Amino acid sequence: MSDFNEQNAGPRWYVAHTYSGYENKVKMNLEKIVENRNLGHLIFDCRIPVETIVESNGGVEREIESKIFPSYVLVKMVMTDESWHVVRNIRGVTGFVGPGSKPVPLTEEEVAAIIRDDVPTTVNASFAVGDTVDIVEGLFAGNSGRLSEISADGTAVTVIVPTVGRDMPINLDIKHIRRSADA
Repeated sequence: MSDFNEQNAGPRWYVAHTYSGYENKVKMNLEKIVENRNLGHLIFDCRIPVETIVESNGGVEREIESKIFPSYVLVKMVMTDESWHVVRNIRGVTGFVGPGSKPVPLTEEEVAAIIRDDVPTTVNASFAVGDTVDIVEGLFAGNSGRLSEISADGTAVTVIVPTVGRDMPINLDIKHIRRSADA
């Protein structure tokens, strides 16, 4: 471990592996230890990359935060024996990402791709192609049909509605449909 002090190149982002579901506890405990032991000069930041997913079901939308990398916590720190031991000995941490016991810092490109403050919100419709849905809003409200297509961003759908003698494809916003009670 003592080669950390010789190779130190200032604060860098490292990835700590945790037990599943321990990410928030590890982050909270690390922040507490840094404050209590005055280690702010060695450990600067700790983050759990998340994205906001909007689940929509029949016009009812709810936002859920989802971890982008479950079981991993990002730590910006100066890698020394002391900082390595502090992070490594937090309950729930299994080690650092890297060969053996040697942590490998993330590159600037990796950090820029992972840590974004303007994370886009994605829509996760709880629908699948082939589902029977009811149209709850718009010109065709009250009709049912078969879901034939969901847009790549998950915000628009095509529903095949049987009409007199022929099936008609209807393009709708995903919030205008709900899962059919008959399905």
